[in-house]
Amino acid sequence: MSTYWTSAQEIMLPCIRDKYFKYELLSGDHTFGHLISGEVKVIIANQTHTLKPGDTWFCPRNQLTTFIKYAKDGQPYRSVTISLRTERLKDYYTRHELIPTSDQTHGIRYYERHPLLDSFFGSLLPYFEMEEGVPPPIVAVKIEEAITILRTLDTGIDRCLANFSEPGKIDLCEFMENNFMFNMPLQKFAYFTGRSLTTFKTDFKKAFQISPQRWLTQKRLELAHYYLSEKNRKPADVYLEVGFENLSHFSFAFKKHFGYSPTEAVGYRQKIRTT
Repeated sequence: MSTYWTSAQEIMLPCIRDKYFKYELLSGDHTFGHLISGEVKVIIANQTHTLKPGDTWFCPRNQLTTFIKYAKDGQPYRSVTISLRTERLKDYYTRHELIPTSDQTHGIRYYERHPLLDSFFGSLLPYFEMEEGVPPPIVAVKIEEAITILRTLDTGIDRCLANFSEPGKIDLCEFMENNFMFNMPLQKFAYFTGRSLTTFKTDFKKAFQISPQRWLTQKRLELAHYYLSEKNRKPADVYLEVGFENLSHFSFAFKKHFGYSPTEAVGYRQKIRTT
């Protein structure tokens, strides 16, 4: 199952009891989260990280990120997730001085356990026992507290929090090669490369000599084949990571493209070497 982050709520406590749940974060807001139970696989471009209970993360806005959430050790996936909206941050920085720092990459950040984090996220848990959730006045206070804690623990984060610009036109080929596994509409790919949809399609055809849809499918299948044949991974463990929504569609497309099933591809290279 996959969804996009579109909730109007700013503080959430998702609880997922399914074996796994996938969503691709395409938010215009920063996300600050703390894992209570379960496990999360975080995929950004060609990097994959695994979060365990007690881990805390910060994902910048407009950062393409896939989260695959798992129930683990008999416990559901459960986390506290906070959306830091641009309008709140703009208001915050009218009242607080920006700390100048050197420019740095704005990829996802991870934080080790700290008393400030334990106290902050622990203070939110009782509110989720209330049917109406966190009252709006308390949301405002807690968002302010979250920003303050982030700035205390991460002295370079102002560069990210106070950056309100939209994506500019960037190198299309490099972006697509790094992000083809994200299953999102072409409009989103166009947006993140700083193009209109029409310009994106035109530039894409010039660069790759093929339509975006066909290119995306081929790249995802090739990555899946690598995981299966070289890394001996199982089809059920890779199809979400490479950008497919369900196993049956992945299996059909894979066999149509390669002439054999994903299951037959597992360990394919090793089988060739030993024959």
